[in-house]
Formats: sequence, C-alpha cells, structure tokens
Amino acid sequence: MATVEKKDWRDVTDANGKFNRKPSAFRSFISADPSSPFPAEKDRYVLYINLGCPWAHRTNIVRSLKGLEDVIQLVILDGMDPENGWCWTGEAKDGAEKKDPLYGFSFLRDLYEKAEPGYIGKGGRFLVPCLWDKKKETIVSNESSEIIRMFYTEFDAFIPEQLRESSKGQKGLFPEHLRNDIEGMNTWVYDNINNGVYKTGFATSQAAYEENVFPLFKSLDRLEKHLGEPGHSPYLFGDHITEADIRLYPTLIRFDIAYHTIFKCNLKMIRHDYPRLNEWLKRLYWDESERTNGGAFKKTVLFRIYKWAYTKATKGQVVPVGPEVDIEPL
Repeated sequence: MATVEKKDWRDVTDANGKFNRKPSAFRSFISADPSSPFPAEKDRYVLYINLGCPWAHRTNIVRSLKGLEDVIQLVILDGMDPENGWCWTGEAKDGAEKKDPLYGFSFLRDLYEKAEPGYIGKGGRFLVPCLWDKKKETIVSNESSEIIRMFYTEFDAFIPEQLRESSKGQKGLFPEHLRNDIEGMNTWVYDNINNGVYKTGFATSQAAYEENVFPLFKSLDRLEKHLGEPGHSPYLFGDHITEADIRLYPTLIRFDIAYHTIFKCNLKMIRHDYPRLNEWLKRLYWDESERTNGGAFKKTVLFRIYKWAYTKATKGQVVPVGPEVDIEPL
C-alpha cells in the first residue's frame, strides 16, 4: 500500500534561516445579506482562538469592542502539541474547554479535517483564529485581517445602536475617509512589525536575524514619529480608535514581555525608548470606558501566557520572569 507523505502544518524556516509564513487557506466572508452563502446570524458562528496568539488576539479585541460576546461563541484552546498543532490539554486553563465543545475533538486539526476531508494530508495549516459555521459545519475563514472586518459591520443588527458602525460615521473603526491611510500603514506594520518580530525571533542564521531586526526597529521609530505629528494622537489616526490601533496593539502589548527577550528583539524596549508608543499602549490597555466598551483591550490580555508560549515556541525550557511590571500605570 502506498504511503501518504505527512506534510508540515507549520510555518517554516528556509535553508537561509529565513522564517516564511504560509498563506491562510479559508477566505469566505460573512455578510449581513440574508441571501449570502454565510449570512450573519446570532449563535451560528464560533470563533476558535488561543490567548497567546496575536493574530487571534485582534479578533478577540474586536469581538469585545463590538459587544458580540452573546452573538458569536468563543472557544479557547490552551495548548500547542509539537506534532499536531493547537489543542485542548484537558486542564481547562484560562477559560479553555477540556475538549472541543462542538465535536469533542482534542486537536484543532480535526476540525479542519472535518471542514475539508484530506486537508491534513495536503499539509494545510491549522490556524487560529478559526471562524466556524455550525450550520454548514465548515470553516468560514482563518484570516484574522478579514475576520475583524466581518465583525465591524456584518453583525450590527444584533448589537446596541451605539456600537454599530453605521451610527459612528467618521468615528468608526474603518471609516471611509481614512481607509487609504490605514491600508497604507497596515502594509508596512504587518511586514516589519507584526510579522517582523517572528521573522526576527525564528531566524536561524545571523544574516536572516539582522536582515529583519533592523527594519523592525526602524518601523517602530517611524511609528513613534507618526504619533508626534498633527492629527496622529492620542491614537494612530487621531481622536478615535481605528483598525490601525487594533492591528498594532497585540504586537506591542507582547513586546517588552516576550519579543524583547525571547525573540531577541532587544535593540530597544517600548517602555524605555518609545515614550509616545508607550503612552499609546498604556492608554489602550487601561481604558475601561465606553470608548473601549468596558475594557476590550485590557480584558483580552494575559501576560503570563505570552512569556510561556513564546518560550515553548522557541523550544526554550526556562520562562523569563521579567519585566517586574508587565505594563506601567498611566
């Protein structure tokens, strides 16, 4: 009998020591239009996340910002198996289930295989976030940048008026007049910062490491300068939180805690070397007002998991205890 080659589900480092991220495989879209293939409905969709993952974190922030907790079910995975990927450990830590509450699975890969039989053999990635449709029993999307945009508007019929994008106008998360500016920033922030910390931390050659660590800090310098320009404070594009803030926050809240030490992103620290970025970060974290719907940024953060998760991701054995203060007070 012929054997099926087991392909790697993970992102890989190439022969030159460079980290390469594979693209997301599921890219459908939920719509408020009831005739669409995936119509917005209450209690139909499930968001699978791990609290340590920054890509999943951005979807969790928007779920909280938009008040979608009673509309979209949240399922937390609390482990990473080296052979099988994201999993439930059975210890039910930090709000995680003991197993998948829908099907009793122990590994997220089994959910992907249910959505697309043969997916495992093709070497597909078992990503979080993962947005699942309970009616069609399939994955809608595992691309975080697209999931958050679904959450911005498509479920507005199920939330209070004051949380709807249609009621915010130019104060929305992705307002028309700022879209080109936000998209422009998204491009270089993703490449050099969001993914830049991974390209730095997972580099396995000195050349690959230095090729990415310097652009990372050059881009942080650029953000620091941006926040000092007219109309670019207290948030990245003025007086209101936008998508640009949401996409940057998961990386910077992990920076001093994990990336600086564990990923060798140690040219500078946010708290000591970037006063504007540090103030921006603290303002988002400590805000529990209506602006953040009662603290969407703070309540989706778990610092100790970041230290543990990135230590394990780099095959380390000793988890750093510092810095002494996870995030400074305002």
